[in-house]
Amino acid sequence: MTADKIFLTQFSHGAGCGCKISPAVLEEILQSSAPDNTFPHLLADNSSKDDAAVYDLGNGSSLISTTDFFTPIVDDAYDFGRIAAANAISDVYAMGGDPLLALAILGWPIDKLPASLAQQVLEGARSICNEARIPLAGGHSIDSPEPLFGLAVNGLIQNHHLKKNNTARNGDVLLLTKPIGVGILSTAEKRKALEDQHKGIAVSYMRVLNQQGAALGKLNAVSAMTDVTGFGLLGHLIEMAEGSGLSAELYYGKIPVIEAAKTYLAQRIVPDATYRNWNSYSSKVAFETGVNVMEAFSLLPDPQTNGGLLIAVEPGSVNEVLAIIPGLEVIGRLVPQEEKIIKVLP
Repeated sequence: MTADKIFLTQFSHGAGCGCKISPAVLEEILQSSAPDNTFPHLLADNSSKDDAAVYDLGNGSSLISTTDFFTPIVDDAYDFGRIAAANAISDVYAMGGDPLLALAILGWPIDKLPASLAQQVLEGARSICNEARIPLAGGHSIDSPEPLFGLAVNGLIQNHHLKKNNTARNGDVLLLTKPIGVGILSTAEKRKALEDQHKGIAVSYMRVLNQQGAALGKLNAVSAMTDVTGFGLLGHLIEMAEGSGLSAELYYGKIPVIEAAKTYLAQRIVPDATYRNWNSYSSKVAFETGVNVMEAFSLLPDPQTNGGLLIAVEPGSVNEVLAIIPGLEVIGRLVPQEEKIIKVLP
């Protein structure tokens, strides 16, 4: 068996963040009857469904700690390492912080795949850690039934720059830093349906760090921030709106979409996780007349891997964000809480 003939996605049941447990099931898993201990220095934990845990160090700064790993979303081992590393590190940027160091998490089916491929995965991760200017300082590996890889990442932030996903304000507008649709393209690749002219498009987005999050964290006008990953744009917006005690209007026609993904929507090529996501939160979503509901159903819950940053910002301060990331458009706004958490407008 030679490495150049191995397709990693054929060794995993899921793909990237699409292998995440659905929001509804995860909520059930996280329920606990244990005593609720109070940790006054813990500024963010899983009770707020945030991107990372945050611990106040008592000197005006905090430690950000996160972990993220998944099964292959691409066939190339080096790209798999780059995407998984960028996805994990971006959790720190989503809190407005700067990453400090990373530890590798590797599961590898030694009897099925050569160790040389795992080495390529780590090399890809190192290249992304170098971009983020942090060390890949260690890690842990196991012999597992299917390949998986990710990082545990620590970062630092000044407390007054911390951005959470549940602190949006009524009237804030919404911006998204990357187009959606990588889940659809990745599924087309796994099913051997991806056309030659579309190869590499999804990777070109998934391997890019959300480094702008550290600069956005310094803007007082940005009230909340999160990264769009396995629950899709709808799922992560629901978390932001619900956590903030608000609802949101989403302007469907303004949402950036990878154009190539529409080719496969027409063929009904979508990830299985799209259906799991939709079934978890469909009761919280309403569509206005004029929205292509069938298309929206496939796009808005599409699981993203290392997707863009979803930003809530004061309407009059959008230009401050555009100075950091030019070319973004307003895709929605936060409104007082209504019966439906999300209303999708044309």
